[in-house]
Amino acid sequence: MATLCKPSVSVPEHVITMEETLELARSRHHDHPQLPLALRLIENTGVRTRRIVQPIEETLKHPGFEDRNKIYEAEAKARVPAVVREALDHAEVLPSDIDVIIYVSCTGFMMPSMTAWLINEMGFPSTTRQIPIAQLGCAAGGAAVNRAHDFCTAYPEANALIVACEFCSLCYQPTDLGVGSLLSNGLFGDGIAAAVVRGQGGTGMRLERNSSYLIPKTTDWISYDVRATGFHFLLDKRVPGTMEPLAPALHDLARAHSWNASELDFYIIHAGGPRILDDLTKYLRVEPHAFRFSRATLTEYGNIASAVVLDALRRLFEEGGVEDGARGMLAGFGPGITAEMSVGTWQVDGGDRARRTTARAVRAPA
Repeated sequence: MATLCKPSVSVPEHVITMEETLELARSRHHDHPQLPLALRLIENTGVRTRRIVQPIEETLKHPGFEDRNKIYEAEAKARVPAVVREALDHAEVLPSDIDVIIYVSCTGFMMPSMTAWLINEMGFPSTTRQIPIAQLGCAAGGAAVNRAHDFCTAYPEANALIVACEFCSLCYQPTDLGVGSLLSNGLFGDGIAAAVVRGQGGTGMRLERNSSYLIPKTTDWISYDVRATGFHFLLDKRVPGTMEPLAPALHDLARAHSWNASELDFYIIHAGGPRILDDLTKYLRVEPHAFRFSRATLTEYGNIASAVVLDALRRLFEEGGVEDGARGMLAGFGPGITAEMSVGTWQVDGGDRARRTTARAVRAPA
């Protein structure tokens, strides 16, 4: 069984508080006819602080899509390696033990992908598979876990590295004045996360079953309008209510595993906003405390897109984890409207680093 090990997470050094966000909205959009509504929605996000890769004065400028993408690439190359190294250490593996890198991001573009750069710069084998995922938005964190699970199921001795790199602040568009855009300006933050899925051994969530679900005819609810100025984020007012149609898919996944989704021991859920978690409390019939890790990420970092589920899992580890054999669920939600979900049990591994040197001959063929 593949095991999702402790993630490493890093957020940038520039902090913007809720109070500063609200004051910026008031000063820059003082004549907006729906400003009171936008301010109320931003306050209701529960976000207290967010981290961004540039000082707010630079973030509010728009030098053009080309320059912004250059910033994305430079910041990713400067910040990702340290996060990756820590994730490898958490999993007690070396770069030479990794068989596939799954890189997810929806806030910048590189070709060749960041996966190729990591292989060249960090000593991963030249035979390492590359799976860059660019168009699943916030759901990509759950999708990366599921694709790593699939890979390690096909190649039981393999190890997968997941990297999520999101600089949402680089998608700020000063000309977008819809209420959904103004809300997004106070909701999203920047963050990088990485985690290893080990095919054998490791402590963490032992992945046992995964699934995907797309709500039909909702493709325009969360989307990008790609223009000369870059990615313009579109958020429909119906999005906060998506847990009602998605909760049955979570119940179905647990039921297919002979579990009850209302009776699990831990929940690692993408926190797109407070209503997502509030509604899941209702539809999964669990206590609000079950989503404390996701809510803490939202409060301290904002919605860091695909990195949310990995940060929520990190918080579970840092609380001390759960008992060996505890049952849990992980889920990410994003454009489509798409849910990427998995269930598994907590595994505590008493092994040592010697297992890192397992013969490569039994790994995934080159």
